[in-house]
Amino acid sequence: MIRLDIFSDPVCPWCYLGKANLDRALEAHPDHPFAIEWHPFQLNPDMPAGGVDKHSYLLERFGDADKLEQIHKRFRDIAAQNGVKMDPDTPKRIPNTLNAHRLIHWAGLEGRQTLMVSALMRSYWVEGRDIGDLTVLADVAAQAGMDRGVVERLLASDADLDLIRKRERHARERGVNAVPTFLIDNKYVLSGAQPPDLWAKAIAEMTAKAGPDA
Repeated sequence: MIRLDIFSDPVCPWCYLGKANLDRALEAHPDHPFAIEWHPFQLNPDMPAGGVDKHSYLLERFGDADKLEQIHKRFRDIAAQNGVKMDPDTPKRIPNTLNAHRLIHWAGLEGRQTLMVSALMRSYWVEGRDIGDLTVLADVAAQAGMDRGVVERLLASDADLDLIRKRERHARERGVNAVPTFLIDNKYVLSGAQPPDLWAKAIAEMTAKAGPDA
């Protein structure tokens, strides 16, 4: 197998689109050689623990309602072109995602990491749920097959907070400064929401490199 390390944040719209495109390519090539691992990266590491109102935050950032609507329209158009159900207006809050990244880490210990990333992104971008809320995170974990009681106890503790922060610092020190970032075989870097056909080419190249016994 060939490692595919993915640095992402569930509240990043490009991460959501990028994962959807990658999923389509992997589904079309079920014999792909990738062993996928997801890594934490917070778009807004200084976000208050309770999050903020999304519209107000973006309006202050971009300074103009028309400009903000143009940006959202672009996302809607790109999502539609890629067959992805997504409306940037659906989420009402921008959460602090540190706990969401802890949940992804714990899911990984149970072999459910990609499933958890999918569940968190769907909860946020499709259902508009606040994935900074501990009850919501426990709900998502239970729906993904994890033990709700265990997750609730972990979320109420400081378990692995330092580890997640350390992993994110390490990513930034390695040069990751935007997401999604895809690192193939610890050598080749792809940034942004790459189209399925590019992933198809990458899969073909990596499969040939891995050889028939991969």
